[in-house]
Amino acid sequence: MNEPLHPALLPQGLRDLLPPDAAIEAGVVARQMAVLASHGYQRVKPPLVEFEENLLAGAGAAMAPETFRLMDPISQRMIGLRADMTPQVARIAMTRLGKAPRPLRLCYAGQVLRVRGGETRPERQVGQVGAELIGTDAITADVEVVTLAAAALAASGVAGLSVDLTLPTLVPAVCAALGLGAAAVDALRAALDHKDAAAVAAVGGRAALLLGKLLAAAGAATKALASLDALDLPPAAAAERARLAAVVAAVQRAAPDLAITVDPVENRGFEYHTGVSFTLFARGVRGELGRGGRYRTGNGDGEAATGFTLYTDTVLRALPAPAPVPRLYVPLGADPDAAARRRGEGWATVAGLAPVADAAAEAKRLDCGHWLDGDQILALE
Repeated sequence: MNEPLHPALLPQGLRDLLPPDAAIEAGVVARQMAVLASHGYQRVKPPLVEFEENLLAGAGAAMAPETFRLMDPISQRMIGLRADMTPQVARIAMTRLGKAPRPLRLCYAGQVLRVRGGETRPERQVGQVGAELIGTDAITADVEVVTLAAAALAASGVAGLSVDLTLPTLVPAVCAALGLGAAAVDALRAALDHKDAAAVAAVGGRAALLLGKLLAAAGAATKALASLDALDLPPAAAAERARLAAVVAAVQRAAPDLAITVDPVENRGFEYHTGVSFTLFARGVRGELGRGGRYRTGNGDGEAATGFTLYTDTVLRALPAPAPVPRLYVPLGADPDAAARRRGEGWATVAGLAPVADAAAEAKRLDCGHWLDGDQILALE
């Protein structure tokens, strides 16, 4: 017989967020959403679950292995618990907002649940804040989402930001131009994903030589673009390179303090992306703060779109410890106007609910550093 579970025990990858962390997270989300709203992004709120066939269509197919599924007892159809909110926002844009003027700017905040955590992010429940710019393939849209994501993180208090730009379509363009078979493409893709230069070289031929040089080009943006410019790429791949260079130059002008690196062969996590994509990091912080990039809504034949998602759990790790809000114990029967004035001054008031003989002792018991005596604030010794 199984022993009864302790009430504090949670499934692996899930946790309770306690004071003050829950309040800090709420404040971070509010500041990020305020930045998005100030740039014209309108908030939407998708449901926690959707019919499986809709949730996993198009860009959502990449999240199929991470999606919890269950039977809806009412419709008797399979439904999925969202593992990412971007596909939901794309669905809203195609359906409920299909006739809204383009480009369409939407933003969102909420929780997602995944079947398993990753090596760098063991959490299975993740908070997301994001924005989607739908209905345009302009380079200026790529620049807007990169700089907007950085601005939202900066508004949260994150310092030492950097962005790593990639082109998930570059390697496929090279492989297609060189007429590689499926087996060779799979071998090269696996080697590139593991940054294994020796395995790339072992494939042999012109493709291995060219892709090996692409792998070696990764690094600081200026140096990486110079290495890419020196390569004789097929026309489709050269066009991708030119777009990447244009985005880098525009981001450097718009956000000169943002450190930019380029990894032209990175693909993991960008499987459904169709153009310039990016990952955001902060100096000294483990894991990604967010990622985004270009994609198409629907099943790949929809509208051009680009956007990003920020991960609140990683963002919280990147922030310095905030100053605690001072707590003031207000004994039962104290003047409510006096307490209200103190709240206006930034105090968090904790009201007594029963008479006490020693207000100072009660303040200490309730984790208050001060207590209200008439209209005076007295500090605990």
